[in-house]
Amino acid sequence: MDSYEQYEKDCERIRGDNEKILNEFEKWLSDKKLSPKTIANHRNNVDFYINTFLLHEEAIDASEGVYEIDYFLGFWFIKKAMWASKSSIKSNATSIKKFYEFMLEKGNIDEEDYIDLKEEIKNKMQDWLDTMDRYDDPEIEDMEEVWGL
Repeated sequence: MDSYEQYEKDCERIRGDNEKILNEFEKWLSDKKLSPKTIANHRNNVDFYINTFLLHEEAIDASEGVYEIDYFLGFWFIKKAMWASKSSIKSNATSIKKFYEFMLEKGNIDEEDYIDLKEEIKNKMQDWLDTMDRYDDPEIEDMEEVWGL
């Protein structure tokens, strides 16, 4: 089996695992008495993160995605998601934080990883929002300026 076939096989397995995890996450959110609209928003955001972003270049399990938030919200989401905006960055950060709180409660990630994720979101949020502003600024033509290179 070549590496692409293995990648596809791994992605298929992960998508199956992710569907179960997303259903459990949805129930967890419902048990917290969130509105159906809020639950759907969190599920959609997390689904995009774990089934699109984490499987885009490599087959990364949801539990390992806890380490990818900066690249996702600071670059990939801004560049790849046509609906990217400052509010969608904040919304995704909230959803992903809730998802990894759920993963922590399930024992799928370590508490230290969850604490690191929350710190990274807190410390990097303004950078991500500033990058979004630069990306949307028609005056900036040099993409290196957008990404702060």
